[in-house]
Amino acid sequence: MEEIVLRPVLDPAVISHGRQQLLHTLPKERLAWMLQKMCEIRYFEEKAEELYTRGLVHGTMHLSIGQEASSVGSIAVLRPDDLIIHHHRGHGHTIAKGADLKLMMAEFLGKECGYCRGRGGSMHIADIAGGNLGATGVVGSGIPTAVGIALALQMRRSTQVLLAFFGDGAVNLGEFHEALNMAAIWKLPVVFICENNQYGMSGPARTMCAVQPLSVRAVAYNMPGQTVDGNDVLEVYQVVQAAVERARGGEGPSFVETYTYRWRGHSKSDRNVYRTQAEIEEWKQRCPIARFKQVLVEAGALTATEIEAIDAQAKANIERATEEALACPEPSPENLEAEVYAP
Repeated sequence: MEEIVLRPVLDPAVISHGRQQLLHTLPKERLAWMLQKMCEIRYFEEKAEELYTRGLVHGTMHLSIGQEASSVGSIAVLRPDDLIIHHHRGHGHTIAKGADLKLMMAEFLGKECGYCRGRGGSMHIADIAGGNLGATGVVGSGIPTAVGIALALQMRRSTQVLLAFFGDGAVNLGEFHEALNMAAIWKLPVVFICENNQYGMSGPARTMCAVQPLSVRAVAYNMPGQTVDGNDVLEVYQVVQAAVERARGGEGPSFVETYTYRWRGHSKSDRNVYRTQAEIEEWKQRCPIARFKQVLVEAGALTATEIEAIDAQAKANIERATEEALACPEPSPENLEAEVYAP
């Protein structure tokens, strides 16, 4: 019987050197794009929080403030025709995949001109034309769906790759294990990305899983697995890039765990009684955006002035999208049943 051991997606010894190499080999425009998307995600979610407190958002929402490097670093490696499927904390993935910010904000506000005509809201934003296949509010439900999508890509002999995002709370569900096993058997073109923000709703992930890190579970399905610093956008980029190249080359899936942290509660109803403010403040010192800005300046990839301009542009983009979305009409009751029931 062949001994199965954990194989890293990318040799850890390569990562530190590779980070410096990326700063010199990635086009300046690409590095600027990564920073702008991270800033847009942060400003979008801060604006979303403001709109919620003003009573302009119905229902709840799940913010990913503090996790921006995970979504941007992963999606930055994709081709425009590649696909993603995300989860209920998915604003960042949607923006990183190139969403129209006005349509996204309109959907968030439940407006008629939103991506899903205001019917999806915060947890269900999708942009099919842009390769963002959306999410549901059910934890882990996107994982088996991703396997079905990847199987379709394989059957069509497509060279597209799918990134399947989910949180640490999903890795103990049966569909997680069934899906990874099936994807490995069929060598499907999918990369499973677990965004471990360390809390499954209101409990620490370390008390809910029998193994740490979570990427160890890749061993059971004979696929590469690796845990990366989810607050380092370039480290995420490197490892996911290697996994995507492997999947595109017909070698099958990989499991990447991005170790990160959410600054806000699980949702707007979360009072954060299960963790200390000191812990939150400690993680704020590891802010992925501040870290990336510092790296870019120290490497001479971008100047402080250029970084300031990118940040300001990102904020202006969100402000403009918000103004335009607020001016959109409310959904009409006349077409309430449209696209809900089959004809």
